[in-house]
Amino acid sequence: MTKNLLFICIFLLSFHFAFSQEKDSQQPPNAIDSLAQDLEGEGITLEEVTYEKKRINPLAPSKAAFYSAILPGLGQIYNKRYWKAPIVWGAIGTGIYVYSTNNTQYNSARDAFKRRRAGFTDDQFYDLNGDGEGPDISLDALQDAQESTQRDRDLSLLITIALYAFNIIDANVDAHLKQYNVDDNLSIDFQPYLDLNPLTNNPNYGMALVVKF
Repeated sequence: MTKNLLFICIFLLSFHFAFSQEKDSQQPPNAIDSLAQDLEGEGITLEEVTYEKKRINPLAPSKAAFYSAILPGLGQIYNKRYWKAPIVWGAIGTGIYVYSTNNTQYNSARDAFKRRRAGFTDDQFYDLNGDGEGPDISLDALQDAQESTQRDRDLSLLITIALYAFNIIDANVDAHLKQYNVDDNLSIDFQPYLDLNPLTNNPNYGMALVVKF
């Protein structure tokens, strides 16, 4: 079960870096000005270039991280990444479930081991078949089960803590990147340009670059 939890953790990390961050960078004004000069140098008239600067909220990343620290998934909801919240809840919930299951099994094996060492024969693993010919599970097997479940319990706890930390980091980083995302309505279009020279009355031909946000 702990191996399944580790697989889920690796899958979530891969899925996150593959699909979660939309790092479409916005073209800065100096890059647009440089493009305009290049086009004009080639005899192409640049009629209109538009761009929009988005407001940056410097406290958004801190808020998102704080919300995710209080309640995992809340920072993702704050970032309006609603689809991430069920993934966070499922991952951390699975980690807690695996930890609880391993801890219960560890306690059962430990208690049975202690009672067997003390000379009692009334533990739940002594006569599993009910035939009165126990022990069905030896003392060495109880010791091995105790060590194995303890190891799995500790590993599941570490993975759950890592998932919790990753949930906070994801909310913080996503809030940073979200402020640099370009709107879905971004479009770049080249349009033919025709104008008359007011002095010579000769037509001027060119291309107009229109950038819409």
